[in-house]
Amino acid sequence: MTASSARSSAPPPIGAEERRRRIDALRAAMDRARIGAVLLGSTTSLRYFTGIAWSPSERLCGAVVTNTRIDYVAPGFEREKIAGLISAPGELLVWEEDEDPYALIADRVGAADVALDPDLPLFMYWRLRASIGDARLADAAPLIGPLRARKSPAEIALMQHAKSITLETQRRARSALREGVMASEVARFIDETHRALGGGGSSFCIVAFGADTSLPHGPEKDRALRQNDVVLIDTGCRVDGYNSDITRTYVFGEPTAKFRAAWDAEKEAQAAAFEAARRGALCESVDAAARRSLERRGFGPGYALPGLPHRTGHGIGLDIHESPNLVRGDRTPLDIGMCFSNEPMIVVRGEFGVRHEDHFHITASGPQWFTEPAKSLDDPFANAPAFG
Repeated sequence: MTASSARSSAPPPIGAEERRRRIDALRAAMDRARIGAVLLGSTTSLRYFTGIAWSPSERLCGAVVTNTRIDYVAPGFEREKIAGLISAPGELLVWEEDEDPYALIADRVGAADVALDPDLPLFMYWRLRASIGDARLADAAPLIGPLRARKSPAEIALMQHAKSITLETQRRARSALREGVMASEVARFIDETHRALGGGGSSFCIVAFGADTSLPHGPEKDRALRQNDVVLIDTGCRVDGYNSDITRTYVFGEPTAKFRAAWDAEKEAQAAAFEAARRGALCESVDAAARRSLERRGFGPGYALPGLPHRTGHGIGLDIHESPNLVRGDRTPLDIGMCFSNEPMIVVRGEFGVRHEDHFHITASGPQWFTEPAKSLDDPFANAPAFG
């Protein structure tokens, strides 16, 4: 499949009507919380509600949403560029380099309480605090988080496409391995394959060999692949801003009996988490199910090694890591449209790590995989459908 054919087969991007419904839902949440305005920074929430994808910097660029209007706030020299990106109607307010954008916002919102995008940098909060005052500032996370956590069918379709691209990329990466190849070379191959399949390159990539696989986020140093090394590859791409994130672990050569047992235990824990992920169940109960499975195999308990040193999974969407999370203490009930990774990694310190990572979303009848888990240690991609 060429990049152009992959792009033509991709689901349509999020449209203006869906963004209008999102803004309406935000305004309803604002009314319930008695909040007069929400300030969105250069974050994925700005993209979620308005469609504007803007890289964050020291200059404030964003939008103020009230019950009656949207005001876009941008540096004066970016006026034409921002104006060309606006799809949700609103007024564009600009500030020059010697002016204070925070005073501009304070003037625009008047006496209203303002809820702040939870991903705004701290220095912007301090400036807003000076212009508006603590008593009138609030956290917008309780307003934005529940909306973003429940994905629409259009969002799920975009993530499905991204994950299908990454699963095929993972399959091709395994086929391309050879003794002596550097981890960095494999990462370049993965980036090129993501691009060729229409995923716009890797959004991130971890390639680890041998004992380096026991480091959950990979090593700092490059190294060559040797016969009988464990291989762990964790990577993803984006389609219309929506993320994939898939990990596969296997052996380049012959696995030891100890590794095979851990691989099977990991697969069982991933399945246990999936079975526990029913609508209405608490997020933390999914993590607990994975840990119980691992403990029956002699891993843990809790975060103890050898065992699972981190949460079982995270939410995903426009950000690779979104709330809520599958972790002890997160008592969010699972609901239709919520999307999660399922990755109860096993770490045997100094020897190897095993992570199977696939993602699922919650439906009325239970969890549904975006990608089927690895089939077996000897042929992990046997059940991977052809892409394209």
